[in-house]
Amino acid sequence: MTERPLSRSIRRLFAGGGAVGLLVLALPPAQAQEAAPKPVARVEVTGSNIRRSEAETASSVITVNRADIERSGKNTVAELLQTLAVDNQGSVPTTFGNGFAAGASGISLRGLGASSTLVLLNGRRMAPYGLADDGQKQFSDLNVIPTDAVDRIEVLKDGASAIYGSDAIAGVVNVILRKDYQGNTFRFSRGTSEDWDGKRTNLAFTKGIGSLDTDRYNLLFSIEYKKFDEIWYRDRADRDYIGRIDLRPWGFSANEALGGTGTIIPGTGAAGSAINGNVRNPGDLTNYYNRGNLAGPGFTRTFPGAACSNFTNHPQGDPGGGCIIDSTQVYQQLEPKQENISFFTRGTWQATPDLQVYSEFNYYTSQTDTATTPSGISGSVGFPGGPVNNATVQFGAGHPDNPYFGSPARLRYLAADVGARTSSIGSNFIRWIGGAKGTHFGWDWDSAILFSHNHVNNIQNGYLQRDVTYALLDPSAANVAAARANSPAYAALPPGTFWRIGENAGLNSPALYAALSPTIGNRANSKVIQGDIKATREFENIPYLTAPLGLAVGAEWRRENTELRPTTGTERGNIIGLGYSAYAGGRNVFALYGEALAPLPYNIEASAALRWDYFTDVNSSFTPKAGLKWTPVREFALRGTFARGFRAPSPAENGVGGLAAYSTAADPVRCALGVPGTCDPASVAVITSPNPALSPERSRSYNVGVIWDPIPRASVSVDYWKIKRKNEINQDQTTAAIAAGSVVRDPGSVSGIPGDPGALLAVLSRYVNSAQTEVRGIDVDGRYNYRLPDTYGNVSFDVKYTHFFEWTRTERDGTSRDFSGTHGNCDITNCTGTPNNKANLRVGWDRNDWRVSLNVNFRGKLDNVLFKNDPDGCASHYADGRDAPGDCELASFTTFDLVGRWKPAPNWEVFGSIQNLFDKVAPLDPLTYGAQAYNPLDYEGARGRYYTVGARYTFQ
Repeated sequence: MTERPLSRSIRRLFAGGGAVGLLVLALPPAQAQEAAPKPVARVEVTGSNIRRSEAETASSVITVNRADIERSGKNTVAELLQTLAVDNQGSVPTTFGNGFAAGASGISLRGLGASSTLVLLNGRRMAPYGLADDGQKQFSDLNVIPTDAVDRIEVLKDGASAIYGSDAIAGVVNVILRKDYQGNTFRFSRGTSEDWDGKRTNLAFTKGIGSLDTDRYNLLFSIEYKKFDEIWYRDRADRDYIGRIDLRPWGFSANEALGGTGTIIPGTGAAGSAINGNVRNPGDLTNYYNRGNLAGPGFTRTFPGAACSNFTNHPQGDPGGGCIIDSTQVYQQLEPKQENISFFTRGTWQATPDLQVYSEFNYYTSQTDTATTPSGISGSVGFPGGPVNNATVQFGAGHPDNPYFGSPARLRYLAADVGARTSSIGSNFIRWIGGAKGTHFGWDWDSAILFSHNHVNNIQNGYLQRDVTYALLDPSAANVAAARANSPAYAALPPGTFWRIGENAGLNSPALYAALSPTIGNRANSKVIQGDIKATREFENIPYLTAPLGLAVGAEWRRENTELRPTTGTERGNIIGLGYSAYAGGRNVFALYGEALAPLPYNIEASAALRWDYFTDVNSSFTPKAGLKWTPVREFALRGTFARGFRAPSPAENGVGGLAAYSTAADPVRCALGVPGTCDPASVAVITSPNPALSPERSRSYNVGVIWDPIPRASVSVDYWKIKRKNEINQDQTTAAIAAGSVVRDPGSVSGIPGDPGALLAVLSRYVNSAQTEVRGIDVDGRYNYRLPDTYGNVSFDVKYTHFFEWTRTERDGTSRDFSGTHGNCDITNCTGTPNNKANLRVGWDRNDWRVSLNVNFRGKLDNVLFKNDPDGCASHYADGRDAPGDCELASFTTFDLVGRWKPAPNWEVFGSIQNLFDKVAPLDPLTYGAQAYNPLDYEGARGRYYTVGARYTFQ
């Protein structure tokens, strides 16, 4: 078979390294010119098990090769994929050091979540990251991929459960590593921000020996070391609001929980955690006063040493008299410290011309160190037994630091003397495959066994034990008895020991802190054991077909196990401010599948696939897929697919365990009563229980597209897509649970307003099969390559654009919420919002040994509402009541990256990049919890301009 011009152009657009428009440099002149017809080898493309002569199929596939990663200026596969227009809400960035899945990174195609995007390594599964995102959603960690061992990455943008089974609702990311390489390559790069922090070091060595064609064997070895230094918010104090929780200079106040840490809201019975302590007046339960206040109403003692100025030089001015600091600026990271090593080796032996034996081994180990603000002492939590009210924490009547000495008094204190809360997360990943493939009896077959395991160990410090905290602040008989029963370290302290706070913290002993804040941690394990076999062949002389019929069949078995042990103390709700998360489950999966590819008259190609999966915990699933591609003329093609998909519940959703976490929500009951500060979203505990009766999620996806070559060296494709997901597994929405009264309140935290039921402590929820989610959008891909006159090289232009028409979630009661273009859905990862416009643009130039490209990444604006037409209006407000930010709109954000490469000698390549070339600051975002005052999608605008230089040396 010969390659036609359309095949060449489509292959360059959708299957070669040039498929990712913003990254690919122009083709050399010899490739840009028309070439004589040549034989084309059969290839296997992600989304199909049938090898074919043309790489383009009825499905839309983006392909990124190893060089594209470096041309993007990104350091990892994860960073590259998360900049693509097809990635949206629900992706997990490595920079989110305080999330449930800290230390890992995941992609979310179509905004349907990382758990609905299947990630494969060489076409097969790998064990998911041990820590589920949001304590619920399991996903594959992209960080385990050794960059230098990557041959290419194929991103299938439509459903593929009929080919790969569960989790492929939104699409598939298939990372394909090198398989036949000879030579040696050493690569080094070093990056730093303009502020000379956040340094990134990357060292890699790859070696390959033996040729399958001549030596009948190949052995590939690749090892890579990465070290990313941390960046602190305090080192971005010159970037306006970035990393700040005190946003008063930008018009906010404590009423929106954005006036700094330690504020007091008079008349509400509410106060923030002050670094020197805010104390409630026992004679007036609606008001708190700062311990440094020498004229505090009702004070029986005063503490001149507790003056706010002795603790901070941060600008004050709280109308309620609190002592304000910007705790996130002082203690929190913009990016955590991470160090990892990845190793990959593959051995291949061509035993006979018809039989090949192979084995692969991956090993990855990483260490991620995160830090956040010191613990408050009043953060309520939940555990499987229910909510734990820590709002009642108080000074005992005889505590020497109590300004109401002689009477117990509630306390709000930021435990800066204990120190920042830190996590040290170690992740170890292994994956081994042993298999064989060959050609016998007219069939091409491939069979392998796989073992993959991920182990995560999380060690945490700076968290407070509830029973010890209560006993050290208020040594009542009941508190002391509880602490002695559960903490030998507390029992060893001298009787009557107090935890001295603020200016007197220096009086505390190391033994007291060891009892108050011991080292805690948790561990997680996930395992996959799999055996599979697949075979494909062509059948000739089939009536009505213009070429042989392609057929593939296969079978698969795998065992999946996942376990997360609860963090020490959370199983009984004893860690202040830290929720409970634990799960355990296992199952067997059996699958049979088949696929056919039929060339029909009039240049029509029809494909169909059907897969049957049986899960021992959720029974069976049948998933079909069908596709058509019509090429009426060489310059034009139409394509379309229909597919059903499914996602089986994860052990976190239907296993044993539970989740107690935090979300943001307003309090409609107290808001209607006029209690200040309750109409805007604030942090609230959410306790969610697993549900063994869950059914799998089901989906239908439709894709229709055109591919057009209007002029030589130009290609344009437009694809309309729609995914409808039913039985979606979600937590009951926080706002819906609050409206239904599924809440726990603190009757002791009341204002003076009649009927005030008290502050929200927790929302009670469970995992349920919601009605459905419907997502619709359009992808536009365009590419043009222009040869400059004489010897001035080539200029190329690429654009990738994705637009959401809707992202609508419908609940079981029939109510619907469209999140497209808004800041919702805040019940899932990071509360990043759902941009309905994302685009990547590249302008490239190459000449001889030089290649330069300018990459542009665009995120569209977001309305700062929780969903379209939200009757509650804007989600955030300025101190004067106006909608915030701006006109209730988070501005769009665009960054420019400049990347260059030069080959000074045949064996040498020197490269460099400048990311965020114009040092643009990310827009202000007061709602997200994945970052502070900026959206995690705009991370480059928080970090600032970043430089990278490096070199590659290749030798035999």
